[in-house]
Amino acid sequence: MTNKPAPTEVAIHELIAGRWSPRAYSSEPVSREHLRTVLEAARWAPSSYNAQPWRFLVFDRSVDEVSFKQAFATLVPFNQGWNSRAPVLIAVTAHTLTSKGEVNRCAQYDAGAAAMALVLQAHALGLAAHQMSGFDPNAFRTAFALPNDVDAIAIISLGHYGEIDKLDPVLREREKSVRQRAPLADIVYGGGWKKAF
Repeated sequence: MTNKPAPTEVAIHELIAGRWSPRAYSSEPVSREHLRTVLEAARWAPSSYNAQPWRFLVFDRSVDEVSFKQAFATLVPFNQGWNSRAPVLIAVTAHTLTSKGEVNRCAQYDAGAAAMALVLQAHALGLAAHQMSGFDPNAFRTAFALPNDVDAIAIISLGHYGEIDKLDPVLREREKSVRQRAPLADIVYGGGWKKAF
């Protein structure tokens, strides 16, 4: 399944409505051209004071299986299960200090914007991308010698869509289920906290 548009309350751009987080991957490698394209999209994300605090660590199974396995090992067991065929993992990290050595309170927000640009570009290329918080950041930090001022925020699995029938039954049902979000009235306020928009 490659198409699972969001049932939106109002029409939004198809690139945003069509982006979702699949779990069924094929083991087909992702081309270097496509990898460079999704990373270029991330590079052009906005950031506070144009600090660009994000750093991406790319683990391509077809290029360096050893480092891929090290990154894969930091995923929680549940995520390891459905990522067993994913060809690429991309760690999203952020420098937590500004160039002046002060805390950058926008670092994770900015890195999230860059990650969203990456996954939207992946979707535009017909690739599957799934962002995950389910990994051990301390194990990742140790395995890849992250500096003290860099936080590991998320890992994105990236690849070509695979066959849903190869997932276990519970995940198969999740893959086929209708996408859901809280209604706008629950998340948008007008002029003050909890005031109707």
